Amino acid sequence: MKQLSTTIFTTMSALAQQHSAINLGQGFPDFAADPELLDAAYAAMQAGHNQYAPMMGTVQLRSAIADVVKQHYGFEADVDQHITITSGASEALFCAIMAITEPADELIILEPAYDLYRPAIVNAGGVPVAVNLVLNETQTFVVDWDAVRAAITPKTRAIIVNTPNNPTGNTFTEQDLIELEQLAERHHLWVISDEVYEHMVFDGALHQSALRRPVLAARTIHVASFGKTLHVTGWKIGYAIAPVALTQAIRAVHQFNTFTVATPLQLGIATYLNEHPQVIQALPAFYQAKRDRFRAGLTGTGLHVLPCQGTYFQLVDYSGLGQFSAMSDVEFAVHLTQHIGVAAIPLSPFYGAPPAHQKLVRFCFAKKEDTLVAALEALQLGLG
Repeated sequence: MKQLSTTIFTTMSALAQQHSAINLGQGFPDFAADPELLDAAYAAMQAGHNQYAPMMGTVQLRSAIADVVKQHYGFEADVDQHITITSGASEALFCAIMAITEPADELIILEPAYDLYRPAIVNAGGVPVAVNLVLNETQTFVVDWDAVRAAITPKTRAIIVNTPNNPTGNTFTEQDLIELEQLAERHHLWVISDEVYEHMVFDGALHQSALRRPVLAARTIHVASFGKTLHVTGWKIGYAIAPVALTQAIRAVHQFNTFTVATPLQLGIATYLNEHPQVIQALPAFYQAKRDRFRAGLTGTGLHVLPCQGTYFQLVDYSGLGQFSAMSDVEFAVHLTQHIGVAAIPLSPFYGAPPAHQKLVRFCFAKKEDTLVAALEALQLGLG
């Protein structure tokens, strides 16, 4: 464990608090969840549902999840055999990696990538093999599938994908899913599909879930989270959907890790989804409006704004900012926090070996309008 250090999210959030900076770094909303969701969880507490839930999760929540994936992806999830409720998507990802990885197995990760993947693979005795996403002519991060094919060896066990992607904000196309399916089939690979931001896809685009393609779904562990979808990241309620054999392996890890997660929160979410199914359909427009206003405000800062197809994160390039362009992304993020009063996350910690030429930081726009306005004013004054 000595090779593991404090995450960049913890570091930058602590720095933001120390300097009373507006925290656009760590990916959590600063606005309240729907009171009806809170009421549903409280009602479950008041009704006495305060003891252990079943290890795999309450049947009410697993049933609600089956309804959601059926409606959105046409996927028939067996409530008892395919779905496991976890302590956030982080635990689902960790359990998935631990469940499928034997010592010396190689797992391909597409970087920049969420920083849990690499240490989880190492903890499982595996070897992370990074393939960098490529910035194309539209400055969108895309998968180089030829590079992925070249990275596959007889030791390759799985590939981890993330769409919509944290931190880049890019999303898979249908062709990406086809490429992934063909690779997985040809090389007998498992797929861990991190789809935490599945309901935050913009401009009328369709979320390309691995669950849409039956052949791919048969090799896939689908990971998602209600923390992001329902604006309650502190509840830490996530889940994994997987074929029967993989579900059994995931549950074997889960039962000796967290074993189960908060019963009234599970029941509250299930009740809320059953009574308010429209909340998921409304999410893309809700966050797209925030994205558009935030991007418009950034035009007065001198920062170059990259495309954002999904998630609630916005990448910006500071290489055109004169004196700041010589800074590393970590140095620039620290400067923003200490001297301008706005915290961001540098991109380099999302890589094992970051490209030296990149000058990119990530902002989170899942914030109240007042928060975003204040942050933009500070950025315009400090950088513009």
